[in-house]
Amino acid sequence: MEISNQNITVWFSCGAASAIAAKKTIELYGQSNTVTVVNNPVIEEHPDNVRFLKDVQDWLGQKIHISKNSKYPNCSAVEIFDKRKYMGGIAGAPCTQLLKKGARLEWEKTHDIDWHVLGFTYEEKSRSERFMFTERSNLIPVLIDLEITKNDCYNIITKAGLQLPEIYTLGYPNANCIGCVKATSPTYWNHVRKMHPKTFEQRAKQSRRIGAKLVRVKNKRIYLDELKVTDKGRPMKSMNIECGIFCEEK
Repeated sequence: MEISNQNITVWFSCGAASAIAAKKTIELYGQSNTVTVVNNPVIEEHPDNVRFLKDVQDWLGQKIHISKNSKYPNCSAVEIFDKRKYMGGIAGAPCTQLLKKGARLEWEKTHDIDWHVLGFTYEEKSRSERFMFTERSNLIPVLIDLEITKNDCYNIITKAGLQLPEIYTLGYPNANCIGCVKATSPTYWNHVRKMHPKTFEQRAKQSRRIGAKLVRVKNKRIYLDELKVTDKGRPMKSMNIECGIFCEEK
């Protein structure tokens, strides 16, 4: 795609794919366009995500801007769950709607955006197309056009001398919040229980209080405090739960 004198916004989620999307966008379009990189923070993400953001900022050679929903300045998903008395289900996750999409919409009100870039990798062409159909048609699928996969992103980050976010080394599939309420797999939640027991306990108590059955076992929704350590679902590596301005569980 050839464009010039346009405003391109890259939505950086502190994950490997969005980092490479930002890098490639700057390389391909930065000379003749204005490329702005923006992050929507959530405090329940792993604290090492902040370190990764700073490293990527230095690597890109430009500032990564922070966009928040002014109605939720603490950027806390847990706080939103209590206020909304809802954690996740058919209507989606309120943390995504308010801390990600809401922050993005607020940014759009004060900044001109001709094109959006997200970290959709080559395997995620259908997600990219769905985003263009349901959210914004003015998307540049940078990684898809370059046929860059998720594993390619990990390799590019490593070869550049950057350290991936610690959340990946702990066995999680993406750099989302720990205890992501969009996940329904017992495999995922038992991994949270093993790696972050305090977070698991917090989600279990809050979901019971609110009445949210977050996990699915044998096609039946149950509360987290009902989940057995022996319950299993899909392997973690096959899960795809990614949080950005477009978020879904597959």
